[in-house]
Amino acid sequence: MTPNETDELRARIEKSWDEKPDRGAIDEALFALDAGELRIASPPEEEGGEWEVHAWLMKAVLLYFRVAEMQLHEIGPYTFFDKIPLKRHLDQQQVRLVPPGHIRFGAHVEPGCVIMPGYVNIGAYIGAGSMVDTWATVGSCAQIGRDVHIAGGAGIGGVLEPPGARPVIIEDGAFIGSRAIVVEGVRIGREAVLGANVVVTA
Repeated sequence: MTPNETDELRARIEKSWDEKPDRGAIDEALFALDAGELRIASPPEEEGGEWEVHAWLMKAVLLYFRVAEMQLHEIGPYTFFDKIPLKRHLDQQQVRLVPPGHIRFGAHVEPGCVIMPGYVNIGAYIGAGSMVDTWATVGSCAQIGRDVHIAGGAGIGGVLEPPGARPVIIEDGAFIGSRAIVVEGVRIGREAVLGANVVVTA
């Protein structure tokens, strides 16, 4: 999206937050998140800088929960009843998803990622070459860098409220050990290593 298009969409989402929801704007924001054209938080331009959190996109996700209707989804023999569908066209995006792993619509996963039977929630962003190992979870809006390994059973927390709260950020090349937990907007730096069962909170 161009800067002008982004500014216009942001204004429509902010108006939706304060007034009647604009379903077209909400859907446009979610599709942009899903495609990686927009992301909940932008990495710093210079190493060591601060990430920029886009509160209006968190509002778009919250609005989506408000306006989306519960639907019955059937994929082969698998049935679920929810407001948010699963991510589609993973073959075109070159993302390997091993069943019964789940990636929700509104999350973006770059090419070359492997999602084992884990879970990636709406608003999350995962960089190229990363792995979400078996039974690991990536919470809503979490920002995962490139070449990150989230080992089996690890829990990366999610955040949506209040809008503007910093999501969990795992930077490029980090290793999150098995059963580790990272929550409350914690930022794990480049190439950091967390051992098994480590718990990191604010």
